[in-house]
Amino acid sequence: MSFSELREKDVINIRDGRNLGKPIDLILNETACVEALVVSEGKRGLLSLIRPTRDGRAIDWRRVRRIGDDVILVEVEGERCEA
Repeated sequence: MSFSELREKDVINIRDGRNLGKPIDLILNETACVEALVVSEGKRGLLSLIRPTRDGRAIDWRRVRRIGDDVILVEVEGERCEA
């Protein structure tokens, strides 16, 4: 799966069902293994189409439970996402 396919999926927290946003980046370690998924923060609006934001929060890759056809399921506690 390519990153362009991955970034089209919604990231859903299975603990409370919240949509956390869409992937905007990956954090890789020195051996090019994925360590975290960076998810967009804030509301998407017309301005984001013109000037997409790169602000986001990192979700530790070990928190990703399943990548489906339309969504990425993660398990994170509360408001904080751990990197």
